[in-house]
Amino acid sequence: MKSRNSRQSLIVVDRFYPHAKKLRAHFEDRFADPRSNDSGRFVWDYWHVPGQYTVLRTPAYHYFPRNLYRPLHEALAQWGRRNLGCHDISPPWMSCYVDGCRQEIHSDLPHGPFAFVLSLTPWEARRFIGGETMILREEMLNFWSNLDHYAGSGLEENEVFQTVPSLFNRLVVFDPRVPHLVRRVEGAADPRDGRLVIHGWFMQPRPYIEGPLGRSELQKAIPGIVQGLSAAIGEANTLRGIASFRFKVTPAGRVNACKLVASTLIATDGDKELVSKALASVPRSIKALRFRARSRASDVTLPLIFDR
Repeated sequence: MKSRNSRQSLIVVDRFYPHAKKLRAHFEDRFADPRSNDSGRFVWDYWHVPGQYTVLRTPAYHYFPRNLYRPLHEALAQWGRRNLGCHDISPPWMSCYVDGCRQEIHSDLPHGPFAFVLSLTPWEARRFIGGETMILREEMLNFWSNLDHYAGSGLEENEVFQTVPSLFNRLVVFDPRVPHLVRRVEGAADPRDGRLVIHGWFMQPRPYIEGPLGRSELQKAIPGIVQGLSAAIGEANTLRGIASFRFKVTPAGRVNACKLVASTLIATDGDKELVSKALASVPRSIKALRFRARSRASDVTLPLIFDR
């Protein structure tokens, strides 16, 4: 299952990793005997920042043996290249939430353009309450301009936050600038009964090409896309974020099937129409491109970064 919000800044992919059960089994084995002195039990940091964070955490890339970790890293990185135009991921953490653990509302501004959370929690059989990822709804970020939408009614939690349960093997990708939290876990004392997730950030945005299209030829085409964008939005300089497009270049060098695959693009002045114009103009410019003919088609993911 895949789901997105209207801005395509929240992406949910269920049944993401085919070997997720092997990762979970390794974790289960390490905690199987509570009297064991295995050094693998002592790699967890109890991270506690009063009023903000309480969680057990460890670097996932050290916790798992190389033969288990490397395929996971490559699966995440490859997904990011095709769907976001991000070449790699940050060194990911693994966090375990037992009774009392939570993350209060925060943003991840200095990290990569997309955050991710991959759940290894047997959610349907869980023995705790809480543990959902909660992301502030987009309309809350421009609350006063959306006030008429709430006229005559109050606001409750589900109207302020979008709640995403941590289903087993669910990948959640979102705009890390948007305030988010993890609801407090209650009722899990054994780590095997808690919320277990691997998380980090997709990084290094750059074009990704599958096929014979040359990178230099694509690079030469980008100024034309920028010109089309400038014609659509004028001199506006309030756009911030990243928008990634995926398109196919036919053997004849023509472009078809161009679509927006992910976007964190916002206008700092709240101008949604400006964002819409920008996102609509890029596919038009991409479809107008012409490339040298080749023996077979190419699939391209092109991330465009707006930072001024």
